Amino acid sequence: MRILSIFPDEFPEHWASDWGEDEYGLWMGFTYKGVKQFFRWIEPGTFLMGSPTNEPERVKYEIQHAVIISQGFWLADCTVTQALWQAAMGTNPSEFKGDNYPVEQVSWHDAQSFIDKLNGLKPELKLCLSTEAQWEYACRAGTRTPFSFGDNIDSSQANFDGNYPYNNSRKSEYRQQTVAVKSLPPNPWGLHEMHGNVWEWCQDWYGAYPTETATDPQGADSGDSRILRGGSWINGGRLCRSSSRLYSAPDIANRNVGFRLARGD
Repeated sequence: MRILSIFPDEFPEHWASDWGEDEYGLWMGFTYKGVKQFFRWIEPGTFLMGSPTNEPERVKYEIQHAVIISQGFWLADCTVTQALWQAAMGTNPSEFKGDNYPVEQVSWHDAQSFIDKLNGLKPELKLCLSTEAQWEYACRAGTRTPFSFGDNIDSSQANFDGNYPYNNSRKSEYRQQTVAVKSLPPNPWGLHEMHGNVWEWCQDWYGAYPTETATDPQGADSGDSRILRGGSWINGGRLCRSSSRLYSAPDIANRNVGFRLARGD
């Protein structure tokens, strides 16, 4: 048995209902109306954000630059499920129904309303969306390849349109809808479906990357569009790369868009 590096009485304001440590590191979870949401502890560190110029199918605005994540943070091990959304909001906007499927057809504003609702009920949760830099850092999980699984993916690792594989690789299954969260293998830090299934809203306004080293970047100061990350079930492999960026107006909701919770200060 592994010995925990932290103990329950050290958890901030005792927000956690469950905790432990496994081969991926520390995890904690909260329970709301019988629905659990688990988080992974992401250690601080430095990584290269964006893509190298020799990465196949990259786009020019993925300017590679060093990023320092100066503080560790908690990130959900999966996207918000329909069960948790319905427990909090009393509705279910999703097209592909299932308690353990990701909630989708939610705008960035919808995600904020959900976060405000849970934080209002239990302020010690301090829920938020991750920044784009935090998201890519966690997605990469220490890797520098196009995917956290290596140079390519197939449908046994990610839910995407396998008819359009990355870099002319072998075709694989196209499921034509979302799959239940945590039904596909996690990345090296224990995070599920960081590639594919649903695009995930981030906190940032969309903006151009810097070329110099950035510490805890927060994105543009203002804008018209918010960042989405990860690719989805309806996209080909290229858009599921760790460095792939999408942006959308914050009031737009689509059946391939959901979100993943983080915890703030």
